[in-house]
Amino acid sequence: MPNFTVGAIIMLTLIVACYGARLVLGADPNHINPTASLVPPGPSHIFGTDSFGRDLFVRILYGGELSIAASFIAVIISLAGGLIVGFVAGWTGGLTDMVLMRFMDLLLAFPGILLALSISAILGPGLVNALIAIGISSIPVYARLVHGLTNQAKNYVYVESAKIIGASNIRIVLRHILPNIMAPLLVTATTGLGWAMLWEAALSFLGLGVQPPTPDWGSILNSGLDYLQSAWWISVFPGVFITLFVVAVNLMGDGLRDVVDPKNKA
Repeated sequence: MPNFTVGAIIMLTLIVACYGARLVLGADPNHINPTASLVPPGPSHIFGTDSFGRDLFVRILYGGELSIAASFIAVIISLAGGLIVGFVAGWTGGLTDMVLMRFMDLLLAFPGILLALSISAILGPGLVNALIAIGISSIPVYARLVHGLTNQAKNYVYVESAKIIGASNIRIVLRHILPNIMAPLLVTATTGLGWAMLWEAALSFLGLGVQPPTPDWGSILNSGLDYLQSAWWISVFPGVFITLFVVAVNLMGDGLRDVVDPKNKA
């Protein structure tokens, strides 16, 4: 799995760098130094400083803690919601199936980022509300996948046998269906991390996510919007970290997909 290995190395490097920064650097990401405003990258400030003289290297690494954690939490919310909706619809069938899946189709009709923006605007700015918005926006993707896999799995011989011996629906779902649909779900969730990162960064960039002065990659990128020509480093470096994260999860997803479905291997 060369793709997975490369992606995992990039991801592990990002996680170690961001979560180890607090222990190694011990600096305040919000420390203001007016005498060092807009200093370009150099020995004293590796990534330069912003308009308040704050060290961008420190802010980007500290901000990575929030951005990476937010991506994982958003995917967990989406996955949990999708599992519940998909299982209920796929297992029960009938009217329940039709109502739930038509509602999922309705949500899928909207671009995910537009739906996340709408929900976030209704809930108000803040990281928690942004995570809820991103999580809800991606539920239909997982619900659709779980629904299809459940419809397929519930007709397997071992599932029918479990029904005959009187196993409860919950036991059948947890013991026989869930383990057999986890592989494609894991692939989808892995690539979904990239979308979650982009959407979280977009919401923070627009002022609907993490609020100043708390750093995250989207808000740092936004802080350099007025200085793109004179201080390019403020926006470029957080953009590079976002790109590295997205590339990492996509490589990992491709590697997992090759294992789950070798026929699609390039």
